[in-house]
Amino acid sequence: MKTSLVALFVLLYALSMGLQSLLVAADDASPRQVVDTTGKVLRAGSNYYILPVAPIIKCAPHGRCWSRDAGFSLAGIGKYCPLDVVVGDRYRALPVTFTPLNPKKGVIPVYSDLNIQFSGYNKCPQSTVWKLDRFDASSNHWFVTTGGILGEPGWKIEEYGGDYKLVYCPSGCKSCRRLCKNVGVFVDEKGNNRVALTDAPYKVKFQEA
Repeated sequence: MKTSLVALFVLLYALSMGLQSLLVAADDASPRQVVDTTGKVLRAGSNYYILPVAPIIKCAPHGRCWSRDAGFSLAGIGKYCPLDVVVGDRYRALPVTFTPLNPKKGVIPVYSDLNIQFSGYNKCPQSTVWKLDRFDASSNHWFVTTGGILGEPGWKIEEYGGDYKLVYCPSGCKSCRRLCKNVGVFVDEKGNNRVALTDAPYKVKFQEA
C-alpha cells in the first residue's frame, strides 16, 4: 500500500513539474511588452507622449544653445484638414493612445499590429487615427497623416538599440499598401519636421501623459 502511495505521489509531482515547465516556456515564448520611461507596461487606451530619445538641440541667433524634448503633434501642412503628423515643440506635444488589433490584449506587445490615435480636441471632421498619406514624388516619401480607421492594421512598435522605433508594416491585410519601412522624420522645404516613412529609424520613448 505504501509503495502505491509513494508511486502516486511521485507521478503527481512529475506531472505538476511538467505543467510548470510548460507554463514557463509559454510565458518565455510570449511577445515582450512595450514599457514607458518609468518601466511600466503600456496599456491600451491610456494616454502617452511619443518623445525622441535624443533631445533636439535649439540655438539662439547669438549662439546660446539648449536642449528640448520634442513630441509628436498635429499640424496643417499644405492643407487644413486632415492634419498631418509632425514632430513639434515639447509644449505642443499631444498625447496618443495605442489600440492593439487584438481586442483581448490590454497591453501593447512589441512587433504587433496596432492603431495610433491622438487624444483630445480635434478641430477637423476626420478622425485623429494615424494613416499613411499620399506619396510625394518630389521628396520620394510617404507621409503620415490622420483620418484613419480603427481596426485597420499598419503600425507597429519595435525594439531598436535598447529603445523603440515605430514602423509601418501591416500584417495579413490584402487592401493595405505593401510597404514595410521605418517611421522617421523628414524636414521639408519650409522646415516642417514631417513624420514619414524613411530608411533611417527614429528612436522614440513613451511617457505617460
